[in-house]
Amino acid sequence: MPVRRAGGGSIISTSRKLGRTAIAAAGAAGLVAIAALGASAASSRTAATARPALKLVAGSTDVTLDSIPDYGVDLDLGTHVVAGNAPIEVRATRASYKSPVVAKQYVNGKPARVLPQGLVTDFSGLGKFLHITMTDASGKKVLDQDQSVCLNGEGSRTRPDAPATSPYPEGCSANPFTQGAVWGLQTGWSSNTFSGYGVPVNLAVGKYKATVTVSKAYRDFFKIGASDAALTLNVTVQQSDGCGDGHGVRGCFATAQQKTAAAGSVAPKPNATRPTGKPSVPNGPKPDLRPVPAWGIEVLPGDEGTPDAQKDFLQFSATVWNAGPSPLVLDGFRQQGKDLMDAYQYFYDAQGKQVGYQSTGTLEWDGRDGHNHWHFTDFARYSLLNSKQTEVVRSQKEAFCLAATDSIDYTVKNANWHPQNTDLHTACGNHGSLSVREVLDVGSGDTYVQSLPGQSFDVTDLPNGTYYVQVTANPENRLFEASTKNNVALREVVLGGTKHHRTVKVPPVGVINVP
Repeated sequence: MPVRRAGGGSIISTSRKLGRTAIAAAGAAGLVAIAALGASAASSRTAATARPALKLVAGSTDVTLDSIPDYGVDLDLGTHVVAGNAPIEVRATRASYKSPVVAKQYVNGKPARVLPQGLVTDFSGLGKFLHITMTDASGKKVLDQDQSVCLNGEGSRTRPDAPATSPYPEGCSANPFTQGAVWGLQTGWSSNTFSGYGVPVNLAVGKYKATVTVSKAYRDFFKIGASDAALTLNVTVQQSDGCGDGHGVRGCFATAQQKTAAAGSVAPKPNATRPTGKPSVPNGPKPDLRPVPAWGIEVLPGDEGTPDAQKDFLQFSATVWNAGPSPLVLDGFRQQGKDLMDAYQYFYDAQGKQVGYQSTGTLEWDGRDGHNHWHFTDFARYSLLNSKQTEVVRSQKEAFCLAATDSIDYTVKNANWHPQNTDLHTACGNHGSLSVREVLDVGSGDTYVQSLPGQSFDVTDLPNGTYYVQVTANPENRLFEASTKNNVALREVVLGGTKHHRTVKVPPVGVINVP
């Protein structure tokens, strides 16, 4: 679900690089037809038990890819991996930001085997799962590269006896401070091997032969036979102007996660009326809000044609996530005739039954362009501190539409792998709303990109030197949490350069070297 939004509320893709391919006769329908060879086998116990744990299949052996000017070609060859007679589940975690990622295969919900060291190095999926070579019409090799695979990629059932639903999340996280991920392939289900990560390739218009092979380390680990681990495809690369509807490359390509959010995100429903009875904060499970260090940090001038064009702004992304074990659930009920709602936090027992509530501030209507929804006040605070860690600039962003935009750690207790409100347009109501429910589910984070003047930090007149971007969750302690001792995260930045030519250096956080 790695979708984040700018300070103005617009959704920006983080889960895939921009770009889309046209695959002849591929997709879920084509894959179901090809994998239907397993349908007859389903009636035979002997045949069924012979299925490999994972099999590499193609929607079509004839594939067409688009070459887009100033972009290149996305290497989406329409290949899929299909799970055999049991789910394939892998969980990846890091003990701290200083620690490497460790991936384990899980069987029946319990850890079974650790994947060999070096196969999984981040949270984008199974690293170097495929090896792809391509030769041109003359037989010359023009491409030789590895490709990672996200088991949570686009997919579907491939045979009639497969379970009707999959429990696993959609997509692999792209938040640089992800701490835990769950990747899975349901029994008899497929996953597109192209997850969108990586750099587009340069291929001239023409005809090619592609060989796609599961890497030996994974063949050995999952015990995949040679005949189930390799494909040969005929590839045609054609010239394209983008998406053909006048939007250009950036306007016309959506990620699988965005499509899922747009099509399937459902607004959580508030209670029918304000809570009654005596407010209480019972003992028991509560949310645990934790910020991650700021990321996506850069210095840019303000918008051209505005007074801010002569200023320098330090922009950044900030994520606050819920480590659980209980979701953060807020209902807002409108004050009559006002653009203001009274907010209430609800509490649940270990079985998920609502057992208490407490008043917790307000929600306010934000009618500015790009917002147009209800914001909960005092969810987070962003400050720029000097080298002595004294505040020198504070972001004006102090109200938030809560949504589960990023998966941060789906391995924590009670993590919800399918949060409802991943789409801002369904999460936070409209001007006519009399009530709304805003939720931050366990395991998910809410990311804002601080790019607007007033929300980013004005560093025009600040001297060069060391500073810290401070992200504080629940700054006024109006929300009730399991702990408030982990509510602050700092990210060091070093400002340099001259006015209107400012630079910023961002030291790594442990092994995470992402500005």
